[in-house]
Amino acid sequence: MSFTDDIANFVKKANGNSDQVVRRTVLDIGTRLIERTPVGDATYWKSKPPPGYVGGHARSNWQHSTGAPIVSEVPGIDADGAVTVEKIAASIPAKAAGLVHFIANSVPYIIPLEEGHSRQAPFGMVGLTVVEFGGIVNAAAQAVNK
Repeated sequence: MSFTDDIANFVKKANGNSDQVVRRTVLDIGTRLIERTPVGDATYWKSKPPPGYVGGHARSNWQHSTGAPIVSEVPGIDADGAVTVEKIAASIPAKAAGLVHFIANSVPYIIPLEEGHSRQAPFGMVGLTVVEFGGIVNAAAQAVNK
């Protein structure tokens, strides 16, 4: 199925609920990215971690925006990802259809993580989610149109 077919099916299934479908789609994509992002585990590292190291910084840096991606790194950690999922959910506007949505991560090591440099995510996060895009949209449309 092509991207054009995915969009045509999305429009057909949305039946006037396009804002809800887009909101669900963006949140599902964000959740998948967050959950797939590895949390640093120093027991696997070749060198010692810095004093006080706690994993979860990459997970905490998934940020949603509309119009343009956010390119700044945020401080903090979110090892289980729950707070970051909540932030993404809160950032999606009620009138979500027709906007360009971005989910970006600006930690300097996000590309190596995507390229499989973690044994927790050997196939990355973004590429897997992109492959699932059509199914994510279809599931969102079906859930809204029940």
